[in-house]
Amino acid sequence: MGLTLVSRRDPLASSQVQLNRLAATKTCPPFDEKLATSGIQPLHATGITVFQINVGKFCNQTCRHCHVDAGPARTEQMTRETAELCIRVLSQTDIPTVDITGGAPELNPNFRWLVAQARALGRHVIDRCNLTVLLLKPQADLAEFLASNRVEVVASLPYFQSSQTDAQRGDGVFEKSILAMQMLNHLGYGVEGSGLALNLVHNPVGAFLPPKQDAAEAQFRRELTRRHGVTFNHLYTITNMPISRFLKFLIESGNYEGYMERLANAFNPAAAAGVMCRYTLSVGWEGTLYDCDFNQMLDLPLGNGAPRHIRDFDTAKLNTRRIVTANHCYGCTAGSGSSCGGAVT
Repeated sequence: MGLTLVSRRDPLASSQVQLNRLAATKTCPPFDEKLATSGIQPLHATGITVFQINVGKFCNQTCRHCHVDAGPARTEQMTRETAELCIRVLSQTDIPTVDITGGAPELNPNFRWLVAQARALGRHVIDRCNLTVLLLKPQADLAEFLASNRVEVVASLPYFQSSQTDAQRGDGVFEKSILAMQMLNHLGYGVEGSGLALNLVHNPVGAFLPPKQDAAEAQFRRELTRRHGVTFNHLYTITNMPISRFLKFLIESGNYEGYMERLANAFNPAAAAGVMCRYTLSVGWEGTLYDCDFNQMLDLPLGNGAPRHIRDFDTAKLNTRRIVTANHCYGCTAGSGSSCGGAVT
């Protein structure tokens, strides 16, 4: 069930090959042309309110939709030196939110240090969690650590039933995810008035757009409470991006051209104007700077004269930088839009 980890020998593993494939799509025009006809080209940042740190590709799961191409065999990990550069930058800015992602970010040896340092600076911290990591024996105290530091947990849960979730994330993942949610609920996460936020992420199990976010949230809340007695704060719907493993799935299943056409036809100028890259800065595990985590996975660093590494951080230049775009950006601008915080409009 699901796809195997994409190896470096895979013809789609190269970021340039993926970009060439996206650019050659017959069923949709170049993304920049779509922006231009909507009057929002070129796209510029409006400041930085989210400092997203990708600490590496090592993960305890191998998910078929993963745009990071993460898994147990990946060795890319952010070093302490690069983590210290991130904290140094934060100490010199007033960026309010630190969003830590991976892979499974908690498995990076510097994860807890990053959390503690960011919290000491008074920043709100988000942990992009796959839930099952909380059940690993070496992470037995992880949930308590997150709670004691008031870390917001944004957890992946493709569906409220096991069949769809396991098809996307691996056999047995749903059951483990429910156990992890019960553990978090016991600590106060997702409980009204606790101040401990547990938000879920839903992305479709297939080559189609996500449902309306409000309707999906109500359905998940009803079914998870009824079936398993677990609660959460909000549900975010996210579009599967046509890169990495999901691109491989689209091509192998014969859905690639149709999916790209679906995204392009659903282009929403309002969603494009509010995309997360306008207020987010993404830091790669080596310290390279990107407009978003998706650009990071396609090796599209900042351009147009903006600093390209965390050591060269320049607030003035980064706050108004021109965003680097390509055809994968249709994924964030289709329908209600898609971001790390869910629907845009």
